[in-house]
Amino acid sequence: MVLFPGAGTSADHTSLVALERALAPLPVARADFPYRRAGKRAPDRAPVLIECVRTEVRAFADRLGVPTTDLVIGGRSMGGRMCSMAVADADAPLAVCGLVCIAYPLAPPRAPDTPRIGHLPMITVPTLCVSGTKDEYGSRGALESAFAVVPGPVEFSWLEGKRHDLARCDDEVAARVARWVNALADPRR
Repeated sequence: MVLFPGAGTSADHTSLVALERALAPLPVARADFPYRRAGKRAPDRAPVLIECVRTEVRAFADRLGVPTTDLVIGGRSMGGRMCSMAVADADAPLAVCGLVCIAYPLAPPRAPDTPRIGHLPMITVPTLCVSGTKDEYGSRGALESAFAVVPGPVEFSWLEGKRHDLARCDDEVAARVARWVNALADPRR
């Protein structure tokens, strides 16, 4: 699995570390975006971030000696969104086994009428969305409605009463993701 952080954090965020631990012995890579590696606070534009996802996923697949279709990718907030956009790219979709979106940022809290969903109808891989029921970036109803256009199978896992930061839920989120990834790898589970 290849994991990407949210806009304000790094690949060393406790949630990504918890995911890596929960997925062991499955190989996991945690990757930073270029702006973080350069010490900047503001994210690059989407094309740069999406290209980073492509590059990191291909490099990890090469290191493991497997095709990218053997990998699940995902991340928190912006990281998950960029992974979803790489998978849905109309010109050259990134072929992977599955997609995990943790606290998907459907719309900015100050602009709830501008959802970032144009690419969702092009996601064909199995997708897991883990979010809090009080996420200010997308309510349960809004997320379920938005992801209803995804032609691939979508599963939701809700954390009752939790906001976008999913505070103090790292281990619970990691356990849910690990169960889903393991079931994806072995559907008989």
